[in-house]
Amino acid sequence: MTTATVLLILLSIVIAGGLSFFQYYYKAKSKSKINLLLAFLRFLSIFGILVLLINPIITKNTLEIVKTPLALVIDNSNSISFLNAKEKALELYQKIAKNSAIQDKFDVQSYQFDTEFQSSKKFDFKGKQTNIDAVAKKLKSIHKNVIFPTVLITDGNQTSGNDYVFSFDAINKVYPIVVGDTTQFLDLKINQLNVNKYAFQKNKFPVEVFLQYAGTKSITADFAISQRNSVISRQSISFSPSKKTAIINLLLPANTVGLQIFKAAITAKEKEKNTFNNTKNFAVEVIDQKTNIALISSINHPDIGVIKRSIETNAQRKVTIVNPKEIKSLEEYNVLILYQPTIAFKTVIEANKIAKINSFIITGSTTDFIFLNQQQTNFDFKMSGQKEDYLAEFKSQFNLFAIDNIGFENFPPLQNPYGSITAKGNISVLLSSKIRNIETGMPLLAYSENQGKRSAILLGENIWKWRLQSHIDNQSFEKFDVFIDKTIQFLASNNTKKSLVVTHERFYNSGEAIEISAQYFNKNYEFDDKARLTIAVTNTKTKQTKNYDLLKGNNSYQVNLDGFTAGNYTFSVKELNSKTTYSSQFEILDFDIEKQFVNPDVEKLTQLAAQTKGKVYFPDQASELINALLENDEYKAIQKNNSTKSPLIDWVWLLIVIAGLLSTEWFIRKYNGLL
Repeated sequence: MTTATVLLILLSIVIAGGLSFFQYYYKAKSKSKINLLLAFLRFLSIFGILVLLINPIITKNTLEIVKTPLALVIDNSNSISFLNAKEKALELYQKIAKNSAIQDKFDVQSYQFDTEFQSSKKFDFKGKQTNIDAVAKKLKSIHKNVIFPTVLITDGNQTSGNDYVFSFDAINKVYPIVVGDTTQFLDLKINQLNVNKYAFQKNKFPVEVFLQYAGTKSITADFAISQRNSVISRQSISFSPSKKTAIINLLLPANTVGLQIFKAAITAKEKEKNTFNNTKNFAVEVIDQKTNIALISSINHPDIGVIKRSIETNAQRKVTIVNPKEIKSLEEYNVLILYQPTIAFKTVIEANKIAKINSFIITGSTTDFIFLNQQQTNFDFKMSGQKEDYLAEFKSQFNLFAIDNIGFENFPPLQNPYGSITAKGNISVLLSSKIRNIETGMPLLAYSENQGKRSAILLGENIWKWRLQSHIDNQSFEKFDVFIDKTIQFLASNNTKKSLVVTHERFYNSGEAIEISAQYFNKNYEFDDKARLTIAVTNTKTKQTKNYDLLKGNNSYQVNLDGFTAGNYTFSVKELNSKTTYSSQFEILDFDIEKQFVNPDVEKLTQLAAQTKGKVYFPDQASELINALLENDEYKAIQKNNSTKSPLIDWVWLLIVIAGLLSTEWFIRKYNGLL
């Protein structure tokens, strides 16, 4: 309180006393005890009002002891139970959390983690995932600018999230307590399996498998991939103490359309402690993409035969070579290749304006560019009668679909009339043209998509030389044929606009998040944020159906399906206002990632401890850890002075007292007939 405030309070006492004296004693005929009481009440009321007007600031100082936080974090995932470490983990937690010396020195904060990180003092060890990285991120946000230790009771086996070794703050020591049997057992494991989710019928799809071995002797293992009861691939793999990993690359046939389930398994004659990690299911959806292609040309040229052979290396493609004057109907075709179009193509092009079949235009020396200007809107051609050779330059920024540079810059030039080509539409250029290594700034091979219709254009003939050069460079036509097939695949895929678009996977692993999202568009194909979407999910075996609402997010509606067991499911998404529906199915594969481990990851936890200047402990060293924490002088309690300042006007009770004093004064005067 300042000197000025004190002087004002003293002045208030004088004023309150003077006014009370003047009112009850200066002109009073009798100086009774009642007058003395009334004068005192008046003095207190006036003084209280004046003090409120002065509004002094009252400062209150309190001392607080702030203990260093001790984050006691427990791995609540299912792997703890699987490694028979559940009881030991609980015992360690109780021993540290209830230690009186620890409680005196630290503010013990208990947490658990599996998929998520949360405060808890009860643990069930049923988590489906282990994310130690989330522990690091959450502790950083909870304790900012604070030096504190972390005791991490875990097996160290992480199944989701980033590498946790460098996720923790290096200035805050982490003390992992390793739970689980560290004894080395013989173990064969499918560590990882990579496969594309989709494959085309009658093609082969790649499978990459990473195998891992733990043991002290040399063994031979049998690796097989089967579908239902049939083995489709089998081979022997040798392991030794010096060779503990193996990578297998396979090509499997995609013969049957639909979702195909496969099982990869590795076995050996030697007995293993854990066989859960010896198998892994995976699935591939085989798509029937039979494509009929009309290769339309009015001339004979080596390109025509080469294009046909290249396309038909994919068994799902069929090419029919036809003269533009002989073609009767376009309905049987999925893609049109217009080779060097002239006025003779007018009937075909006019018919395609109605049919709206995706087309691939290839130009050359006999192309009628005046006619072509009239029939398409993507390019403006101003060509001369002079022929020119154009080299290709690959555009790495091309992102319309995935494609590799197969050595286009080394291919022979294509021939096309000399002139200027100006793009007018939304064009994606894969290859630009060069004349004797001078860039023209014009496209050589480009793609476009407009209102659901796709097209491609190659500005030059003699592509047969490209296929021949690719074979010389690679001793195979494969790379060139894949390049052509990518173009055909782009043109064969026609995405028409639908009012209800649902995004989902055809298969999920048990334990992972199952999210289905949907978009609903109005008649103007605008996203409708007032749509009402529901989903009904049915287990095909039990016939049990569960219903959910889809919740609106950013430009889509989502639903998370938790708690579903392995099996086949059908579902139907419905928009309630328009009654629009979408139906499909998915399968949850039986795979428990938390059962893939035989031992705790001591090496990784040791790295974590070293990174944070902590130390790894084992369950029988819990007392050593407690002593280390108690003896560490870094973690001292801090005595904190909390100063609280509050203005007197905030004291509501003072207003009540003043009102009470004035009321009491009035009552006494009324009672004694002094009013």
